[in-house]
Amino acid sequence: MGGISIWQLLIIAVIVVLLFGTNKLRTLGSDLGASIKGFKKAIGDDNTPPANTTEKNSHDADFTAKPITDKQPEAKTEESKNKEQV
Repeated sequence: MGGISIWQLLIIAVIVVLLFGTNKLRTLGSDLGASIKGFKKAIGDDNTPPANTTEKNSHDADFTAKPITDKQPEAKTEESKNKEQV
């Protein structure tokens, strides 16, 4: 007698859907699922080291780095114009 029956849970669910709407509840559920998935991944990453640590350290990004001395010719011409005006 003291427990909550299935009909009472159903009435509560209908009231929650009416208050918040299905879109809000859907995004809330997907956000909650993504956060739990990220939490599990973070816990799992601490226990297992990455397989290719040397490869990740040698290539930080998908592009090759250019030296600073290789400037575009447009930038040099703008700098010379600014110096002439001063």
